[in-house]
Amino acid sequence: MADGSSIIAGLYMDETYHKMYSSSSRLTDGVPEELREVIHHHWDHMFGNLLVMYIFIKVKSLRTPSNMFVVNLALSDFCMILTQAVPVIFNAFMQRYWAWGVFGCKLYGFLGAVFGVESILTMVIIGYDRYNVIVKGMNGTRITPMRAFILLLFIWFYAIGVSALALFNVWGGFMAEGLLLTCSYDYLSEDWNNFTYIIFTIIFLYVIPLSMVFFFYSSIVKAVWSHELALKKQAKKMNVDSLRSNTDSNAESAEIRIAKVAITNVSLWAGIWTPYTLVVLAALPSFIAKTASCINPLVYAVSHPKYREALMTEVPCLGIQEQGAPKKGGEDQSEKQTTA
Repeated sequence: MADGSSIIAGLYMDETYHKMYSSSSRLTDGVPEELREVIHHHWDHMFGNLLVMYIFIKVKSLRTPSNMFVVNLALSDFCMILTQAVPVIFNAFMQRYWAWGVFGCKLYGFLGAVFGVESILTMVIIGYDRYNVIVKGMNGTRITPMRAFILLLFIWFYAIGVSALALFNVWGGFMAEGLLLTCSYDYLSEDWNNFTYIIFTIIFLYVIPLSMVFFFYSSIVKAVWSHELALKKQAKKMNVDSLRSNTDSNAESAEIRIAKVAITNVSLWAGIWTPYTLVVLAALPSFIAKTASCINPLVYAVSHPKYREALMTEVPCLGIQEQGAPKKGGEDQSEKQTTA
């Protein structure tokens, strides 16, 4: 059997492949007409991320600081598909288990973590930008090209830095998971290093970002709803249909449409990653339960007066003080001190 990497390399270097499938082609190109009845339109959009990047970069009017994050999101999602799908397809149909070695497993998990973290943080920034435009209005802090560039650098460095800790086993790690076709965070190892890393990723890379996004978009919905009610109330008093000009109406409608698209993306992201997060959390109770063997002796022993008195005498560096206990050096035992 040919080496896996040579098969993949041959596929991408094949001249016929490039002629048939250009960067602007669709998955359904070349499908006979008689088969299109049983092929859903969903498969026409498998190159959607490339299309988004092409349009936003090509059209000058779309090269705004806000749209830099949309392009960045499309880029990270495209990289996620490119780096995560090909190895899994090969493993599933050729090898039946992870076939790319130990370093390949770690690299696969690292790339998946980087692009996943990068996507959710980009969604947070997009939500913040929409929040500034719609809720804060003129009082909001607009994102300039330089600020957008700095934020993008921060997002990428943060995603790479956090994921690199697990790549080099400094904090956390990556292991084969599920049907052994993919590699991801090591959430099954019952050691403190992996446990704390998983807790960190769940809190700071899932719960907090999604909470921020929820706050931004719920504030947007609330602000738009309140504004609409105020306009309708004022229009009713003035006996007119609407107080908006066509320009203002179109501008706000565009902002609202963008917000709706972003909300949809975040909802999809949460819906897709929440089951995975629940699986990871399901692996933690066994670790937490076993910590009882460490905690119980401390609770029962420390609550015992004579144990505390002995601990105070034998290990004075702990700074424990027990009422009525003799002081070291034969000092007067009548002196009473409050327990530390």
